[in-house]
Amino acid sequence: MLTGPVASFHWDGLVNLVVLDLHNNSLNGSLPTQLFSLPSLQMIQLSNNHFSGPLSEFPVVPFSVLRFLSLSSNDLEGPIPESVFHLQSLNILDLASNKFNGTVELSSFQKLGNLTTLSLSYNNLSINAGLATPALPLPLNLTALTLASCKIRTFPDLSTHSGLAYLDLSDNQISGSIPSWIWKIGNDSLVHLNLSHNFLEDLRQPLSNPLPPLLSTLDLRFNQLRGPIPTPPPYSFYVDYSNNRFTSSIPHDIGLYISYTIFFSLSNNNITGIIPKSICNASYLKVLDLSDNAFSGTIPSCLIQNERLAVLNLGRNRLIGNIPGRHNPFMFDQNEALAVLNLGRNRLIGNTPGDGIIPSSICNASFLKVLDLSDNAFSGTIPSCLIQNEALIVLDLGRNRLIGNIPGELGHVCSLRMLDLNENLLDGKIPKSLANCKALEVLNLGNNGMSDAFPSWLKNISSLRVLVLRGNKFLGHIGCPNSNSTWAMLQIVDLALNNFNGLLPEKCFSNWRAMMGGEDDVQSKSNYLRFEILHFSQVYYQDAVTVTSKGKEMKLVKVLTIFTSIDFSCNNFQGEIPKDIGDLKLLYFLNLSGNGFTGRIPSSIEQLASLNFLSVLNLSFNQLVGRIPTGNQLQTFSENSYLGNRGLCGFPLNASFKAEDATPSTSDGRHSSSRKEIKWEYIAPEIGFVTGLGIVIWPLVLSRRWRRCYYKHVDRIL
Repeated sequence: MLTGPVASFHWDGLVNLVVLDLHNNSLNGSLPTQLFSLPSLQMIQLSNNHFSGPLSEFPVVPFSVLRFLSLSSNDLEGPIPESVFHLQSLNILDLASNKFNGTVELSSFQKLGNLTTLSLSYNNLSINAGLATPALPLPLNLTALTLASCKIRTFPDLSTHSGLAYLDLSDNQISGSIPSWIWKIGNDSLVHLNLSHNFLEDLRQPLSNPLPPLLSTLDLRFNQLRGPIPTPPPYSFYVDYSNNRFTSSIPHDIGLYISYTIFFSLSNNNITGIIPKSICNASYLKVLDLSDNAFSGTIPSCLIQNERLAVLNLGRNRLIGNIPGRHNPFMFDQNEALAVLNLGRNRLIGNTPGDGIIPSSICNASFLKVLDLSDNAFSGTIPSCLIQNEALIVLDLGRNRLIGNIPGELGHVCSLRMLDLNENLLDGKIPKSLANCKALEVLNLGNNGMSDAFPSWLKNISSLRVLVLRGNKFLGHIGCPNSNSTWAMLQIVDLALNNFNGLLPEKCFSNWRAMMGGEDDVQSKSNYLRFEILHFSQVYYQDAVTVTSKGKEMKLVKVLTIFTSIDFSCNNFQGEIPKDIGDLKLLYFLNLSGNGFTGRIPSSIEQLASLNFLSVLNLSFNQLVGRIPTGNQLQTFSENSYLGNRGLCGFPLNASFKAEDATPSTSDGRHSSSRKEIKWEYIAPEIGFVTGLGIVIWPLVLSRRWRRCYYKHVDRIL
């Protein structure tokens, strides 16, 4: 690989140079404009390097023969030089993925009469697509036009371009209707059409004819398109209608139109009805995403038996019944390609006792990497073969009715990065073999009936970022292991509503560097779970967290990069609040309420609050004493953050507040079964997140026993 700058001299002697191809290197510095003066040069290919700075004006050789100019994927900036528009022989001009800026009239490229390919995508350009001279459109020879992310507001008039095959106007600001002429471009020559990430509302599909028959890629996702689902082109291999407002149901003969389709997505629309069995006629299908709709009925068994299907996402619908294969142990044997199976957030449950059991035949899908069966009504025990699956990366069985222990036979090879068993009826202990999952990032065992000690034996899992044990019967101390690098990536830890006791060891907090900030090596690793399934589209599983506290919810989609939280509430912790907690400068949520902490509010928390990053603080119902520090961010929190501390006084507590008004109860039965939880869900590509959180409302009560009752009833109402 070539590195370093390219010299700006010694080019004059290369009068016979015809092709210069230095792409896919690490060349940097300024681009030598002397290249454009070489009389015989026909091709300049310098894409995928690190050239930077402006592209200066350059002298154009009379009768220049330069036909190919590609400077894409560099760091070039400034306006596009006027000299470019004088390269009369250019066939291909690719300036995409740089930092060019300024306003460009699309009609300027009329001067390049031989141009067949124009790509200006992903710069900082604002392109005016309204042609100044309608009689002189873009060059009629144009076959490929790529103007993604160019701040375009209207469709350029391409109705007379008979040879246009590739059109990408995605990620712009185009609103209104898709013009009807777009379906007739070049007498059905259009092969690739990408209008995604705009504000389009109406398809205006021609009534007499279907979509262009040769159209192989049709990407309309992330618009506001309404009406029935457009019939896919007959030879399409990629069709994405996701994140729109399409209604009606899937045509019963849909299989006739997607016979050659590899990727088909209707995710996040308003589609109803059943999933027609004819969809199984799409024998080449690798990705089928029907999630986030209102489909009803049962899951066609033929989908499970599709030998080529790699991703089946039916999550967030109204499907009933059970997973096909309940009574057929060989159901999953035929599918050796299945990598992602998401059936979460449906109504899957059998009509007779025992039908809601997760079929063990699912383990025969030996290449399965993601299995999401969350938010259904599955019962019975967890099939041990699921835990033993060495290929599985994500296992989400949360919010079901599963019983028994977590199977403890994990092998020495464990690929799990996320294990979510939250809100079931599980008991027993955390299997020690979970320590073999060296890549584990998310462990959510909250809201079950498990009874065990704090799992300090997970100390060697350096990738752990989320640990949720809330709402169980865990007990004892949470002594941290003797390691200076334990859980350096940890960003969410929730131990609330258990029976942990003793002192909080300060060395725990000093190890959690992801909450401290200033650690680029830690923050750079804070990414959400993602892996590519197909080369032309990233199909990935992304974490979503819902933090619920007294009916107040905050949904965080990219939580693993922006959110930090510590919740130790409703336990039996004692002693002073560790001073090292003030080192967690990126801490967003801190809840230490309902314990037996003593002493003053440490000055380190004062400093933490003064950074304005801490948005939620709850120290209520402990045994803290002294005056709430004045003149800092601590006084901006509600009085609910400090209630129930015997000797605590000062603003924002009421001036008439008396110590005996908030004597905390010592009852051991204070923990409620309130579902204050962190939930994990499946998400379709590229959706947003909530960045604010309201003040957490804590009830003013006289004892912890009354407080337990209050939590339970308020959560039921909300």
